[in-house]
Amino acid sequence: MTSSEPAAEPNRAMIVASVMLAAFMPLLDTTVANVVLPQMQGSLSATRETISWVLTSYIVASAVMMPMVAWAAARVGRRRLFLGAIVIFTIASMLCGLAANLGQMIVFRLLQGASGAILVPLSQAIILDAYPRERHGQMMAIWGAGIMIGPILGPTLGGWLADVADWRWVFYINLPVGILAFLSTSAFLEKDKPNPRRFDLAGFIYLVIGLGALQLMLDRGELKDWFHSYEILIEAAIAASGLWMFAVHAMTVRTSLIDLHIFLDRNYAIGSVMALVLGFVLVAVAALLPTMMQTLLDYPTLTSGILIAPRGVGTMLAMIIAGRTLHLVDARSYATFGLLLISLSLYQMTKFDLYMDSWPLIYSGFIQGIGMGLSYAALTTISFSTLAPEMRADGAAISSLMRNLGSSIGVSLLIAFLSRNTQINHAEIAESISAGVLQSDAGMIERNLALGFSGAAELLNAELTRQALMISYLNNFKLMMFITLAAAPLAYLMDRPATAKAEFTAE
Repeated sequence: MTSSEPAAEPNRAMIVASVMLAAFMPLLDTTVANVVLPQMQGSLSATRETISWVLTSYIVASAVMMPMVAWAAARVGRRRLFLGAIVIFTIASMLCGLAANLGQMIVFRLLQGASGAILVPLSQAIILDAYPRERHGQMMAIWGAGIMIGPILGPTLGGWLADVADWRWVFYINLPVGILAFLSTSAFLEKDKPNPRRFDLAGFIYLVIGLGALQLMLDRGELKDWFHSYEILIEAAIAASGLWMFAVHAMTVRTSLIDLHIFLDRNYAIGSVMALVLGFVLVAVAALLPTMMQTLLDYPTLTSGILIAPRGVGTMLAMIIAGRTLHLVDARSYATFGLLLISLSLYQMTKFDLYMDSWPLIYSGFIQGIGMGLSYAALTTISFSTLAPEMRADGAAISSLMRNLGSSIGVSLLIAFLSRNTQINHAEIAESISAGVLQSDAGMIERNLALGFSGAAELLNAELTRQALMISYLNNFKLMMFITLAAAPLAYLMDRPATAKAEFTAE
């Protein structure tokens, strides 16, 4: 089977299940390690600054490897590359669990990130090639479900494993999944012939420097106080220079590592921008909510993970609906409606308070999940509807890169805003407290004074910090709401897929 011929009907379902299982591992690992960092810090004798390299190394390796996926697949063949990536990722996961010190952990996380970056875009390209174009909408809805569910379930699974076992099981959990994915993929994914093309060494160097420096800047910016740090200034300058040199190089050579002419396809170009926005919101919310629930609402780690689960349920439900109905409606309408639902859920989240029960978390998360599922399924279908088959590997790699960049930018910026706004809000609330306000709750003051002046002051300061932090979370939700609202109309700048009316006729 060539890379553009649909697979035989009996094998299609097993191909989809196999490659989705493999791609689920790195997607889960984008967030699953976050919740066990405190345990890892103590076990590996690391500091707050150095333990962050566990996340940074994975993100940087993934960003650097993704643009090479299309070239590597053409060089050795998709099947061989995909199976090799499964093996490396599974072994690297085992080694992460066995790591005795931080240095070993960083090296093994680099291997995880590099191999995981291959699995996600190749799984998309393989599924697209396994089905004829009129089935792509349905299959991208199924593929998108896995893409969205992985980061959402990460905190839940990580919290549960940390409670019932040990942080090392966050990595060991990949072993049975990786073995099963390798066996099923090797059994059902047919061999393809390599079609080698020249390796663009100069472009690779420029891109590695640019993307590596950009990801380092985004990941370490808050820790280093952003542009008040020489490290961040240097990384920003290197990132801008490297990416500019790559863009100039790619437009002036015959064979580039990434064919930037893919962005001349309007559907794909706009879809890539919107993938960045979805990545921004998806992972940023997944990163902010568990921390908010644990620090401000006093939920245990496992409970906070369970309360995030309705997002995943909503996403799965929306993906099923989209897969079966995209042929009945304009996919652009689904994309816009989905983004509006996300905006609505974020508006509901701006109404959170310190004394609410769990219900607002549940229904806002469910609505957000539905919006994520509808918009992602529709946008993926439209973005790839006009790409030539030989461009799908490039397209899938760039789309994954844009989504990951959006995630990195979102998490970095929103955590920075959270920290700074908390300080500002704390100062403003403290200034607004007058003697009359304090006298309005004489009982509280009497109880505090019974603890002594210093105890009363500490309690008051702690409450001010809680209020200031909550306001900062709400401001972040409001910012994401406006960004999502601004992106919603962009879907109508895309052309409706010519095959949309014919989709799913076989169903």
